[in-house]
Amino acid sequence: MVSDKLKKVILAQLKLDDWDIVDGTTADTVPGWDSLTHAGLICAVEDAYRIRFRASEIVRLKNVGQLQELVDRKTAERTA
Repeated sequence: MVSDKLKKVILAQLKLDDWDIVDGTTADTVPGWDSLTHAGLICAVEDAYRIRFRASEIVRLKNVGQLQELVDRKTAERTA
């Protein structure tokens, strides 16, 4: 399930007041989410959670649910 924090980061980065961001949400279903905003979005997520992604992790992401799983794993590794 996509956390409220991740939803807020995504909406803020895409300059959207509201959008139904769920596990299956993909970039092509959200207005303004293109390759350029995707790069900024990934940086914003890294900053918000104080984590870093490897390029190989980012290119495998297919939807927001997978992004949430990656964020959860990275934050768990940081606190372990």
